Amino acid sequence: MKLTGRLCFAAVSLFWGVLGDCLTVNTTNGLITGHPAPFASGVKEFLGIPYAKAPVGQLRFKPPQRYVGNEPYVASNFSSSQGADCVFTPSKLVAFPDATPNFAEIFTSFTGGRGNPQSEDCLTLNIWTKGLNNAKRPVLVFFYGGRFTTGDTNTPFYNGQFFSAAEDVIVVTVNYRVSIFGFPGAPGQTQNLGLRDQRLAVEWLRDNVKAFGGDPKKITIFGQSSGSLSVDAYAFAYTQDPIVAGLIEHSGTIFSFDLNSRELATKHWYNASALVGCGSEGDVLPCMMSKSAVELKAAAASVKPPPNTSVARSQPVFQPVPDGDIVFDDYHSLASQGKFARVPMIVGHTDQESSFYNISAWARGSVLTDAEWAQFVTDVFNCPSMEEADYRNNYHVPVWRYRYFADWDNTRLFPNSAAYHGVDLHMIFGNSQGVTGDPESPAQTQLKKTMQKAWATFAANPWTGLRDLGWPMYRKNVHPAYRHKLLATGLAIAGANDDLQYARIKTSSDAPRDCIESPQLLGNRSPSLSTSTPIPKTIEQSGQRMGFFMKPATQLA
Repeated sequence: MKLTGRLCFAAVSLFWGVLGDCLTVNTTNGLITGHPAPFASGVKEFLGIPYAKAPVGQLRFKPPQRYVGNEPYVASNFSSSQGADCVFTPSKLVAFPDATPNFAEIFTSFTGGRGNPQSEDCLTLNIWTKGLNNAKRPVLVFFYGGRFTTGDTNTPFYNGQFFSAAEDVIVVTVNYRVSIFGFPGAPGQTQNLGLRDQRLAVEWLRDNVKAFGGDPKKITIFGQSSGSLSVDAYAFAYTQDPIVAGLIEHSGTIFSFDLNSRELATKHWYNASALVGCGSEGDVLPCMMSKSAVELKAAAASVKPPPNTSVARSQPVFQPVPDGDIVFDDYHSLASQGKFARVPMIVGHTDQESSFYNISAWARGSVLTDAEWAQFVTDVFNCPSMEEADYRNNYHVPVWRYRYFADWDNTRLFPNSAAYHGVDLHMIFGNSQGVTGDPESPAQTQLKKTMQKAWATFAANPWTGLRDLGWPMYRKNVHPAYRHKLLATGLAIAGANDDLQYARIKTSSDAPRDCIESPQLLGNRSPSLSTSTPIPKTIEQSGQRMGFFMKPATQLA
């Protein structure tokens, strides 16, 4: 018999979990009611769950506070839609030359430009699960990117139902504060509120994910770009009580981007306060608390960034700042001393990260040479990924590295965008058709299954799961990953034959670290993932090649 209404609520109130096929679970918030996911058979989704009190009124510019249900175990929250986006100014859609028909949908879905409702009351998370039983499923928790300036969960880019359906994992996406609301820089106040939001969301999941069929001891956090930097910062902030069992970093580490100094953060705060009429010195906090979110958003967007430290990327105005508590000054020193959470990690990036940054550079009238773009990728992605892996290697923490090369018709931004920043997330969330409207190719589907299998296997067993699957761990002194010490003639070899490319990489194992001499390979590349492993196998399909640089992809699908 199906339980509904008050009967369902009463049954659930007797124990932690669910009775029959009622989609209501008991949490520290009270009762949470979900519904079947619309496009993934067997998946249940619980959307817009508050994990913290609304940071409004006197809680604006304050650390997140634990959510307390009004009437625990009595009232029910029908989570039928995702919560509001946090408040930010979206990136502008530009008329980029030679843009593909899918450019606008991809760009707006990825950068928070879909026009979703915004509110300061935004600290919510979304859960997708295949069952509410005691199956102890692994849990993957995603933090979005956006330079700590934009970002949201309510986008088809990060819809978790397809990944959950494919691998029977619990997928969670987390809304956290960005821009001046998440990283205000107010002197004398608690800093890095957006990062603290992320931690509170993880604590909420530790306490509640069992009710959704998950294992609180198998939580992996993963992120992309600034979301990936967040994952890394988390590992350094919570060394003694990380809660999480694994880390996955897509295109960004704590070594990738410059953080704001305390002085710069204070300057930006006062610049914003002056713009809303609160003055530019002293205690302006009460005045800033009195302003509307719309006024503060406009002011934050008007504060000029500092002089560029990168020719390819401007430094965000409101972003993490060292506070000596959860964000620090010298991460290289901390890493060399092993002062990070010693949990396994996957770290990697796409082959042509720079293609996405080319859009913003073009919009501000900046033209970079191929050599400058290559140096940008080396400095921001290649080298930091390798350093991340090496530091953990020194303390015998398992690390797997990857590099994503796939270039598919339906996810292309412009003719030679190749494997750009963020495109690998389509393979994890598995919803490129939902973003673009165009179906996947058979080869694309196969690579998606391969990557989803690897990520889910890691979440289920971060220490040995990938090794058992056939993906060897990174070893810093064996042969560096992605040793692209190629001359002009080598470019053609690498583009034509991954086996020959890898042979060149392997023979240079005694050369300097790959982050020093690794020019970005330009032009067409085979769609694949690469790791520092034996000579790769490839799969020929529809004129495209794909695979892990490990065992053949078919063995992982």
